[in-house]
Amino acid sequence: MRKILFFAVMALILNTGTSSAFSTKGQDCTTCHSLKKEEAVDILKNIMPNVKVKDVKVSPIKAMWEVEFEADAKKGLVYIDFSKRYAVSGSILDIKEKKNLTQDRYADINRVDVSKIPLKDALLLGNKDAKNKIIVFTDPDCPFCVKLHAEIKKVVAERKDIAFQIKLFPLPMHKDAFEKSKAIVCEKSLQMLEDAFEKKPIAKAKCKTKAIDENIALAKKFGINGTPALILPNGKVSSGFRDAAAIKEMIDKK
Repeated sequence: MRKILFFAVMALILNTGTSSAFSTKGQDCTTCHSLKKEEAVDILKNIMPNVKVKDVKVSPIKAMWEVEFEADAKKGLVYIDFSKRYAVSGSILDIKEKKNLTQDRYADINRVDVSKIPLKDALLLGNKDAKNKIIVFTDPDCPFCVKLHAEIKKVVAERKDIAFQIKLFPLPMHKDAFEKSKAIVCEKSLQMLEDAFEKKPIAKAKCKTKAIDENIALAKKFGINGTPALILPNGKVSSGFRDAAAIKEMIDKK
């Protein structure tokens, strides 16, 4: 039962889209000016025994600290109030700017090393000499990937400095996606991917390839568990659908 409770709490903390609060043993104070990493570890260790605190700073809400941590090889964020009694997991939203500040920080601390992403199997959409190349993990049977593909084609039409390197990442829930992905990679055909998006039949793979298995393993390593997913040139990961304007804005703000 204690193990079940522990993993439930961990799931809440690592899920930046879910809000929760829990009491921790700590020091009560009316005015706290600092929180050391060692103190943060002491506060959090009862719920995350293997926690490592990477950084502590004042959060956008000035009554709490933002604590960047790592536990079980996963990075996350949690907020501790100035009394050092309460920890809060979930998202801080800037209502005026319409931004999820926690989500932005989560993407920042979970950047990936793009130089370690093999691109021999990637499909190129756009100019091969474009200054800004975005890596896209996509699934031929994913409806949101279809919508994203239409948007990235708009980006390429409008911006010659942006190109997309598309890697096939079939999800287990789509039973035909793995074989379709293999066939597309064998032919290295962007047209075949677009045919798949249009629900046209795809011929079976004409080669033997481990590229799809490697893409699945790579996505898992980077914490990508859904499609579509974009990896920006600076290593930030953006999960889910984005329209053309949002994609261009991410590049211009990097």
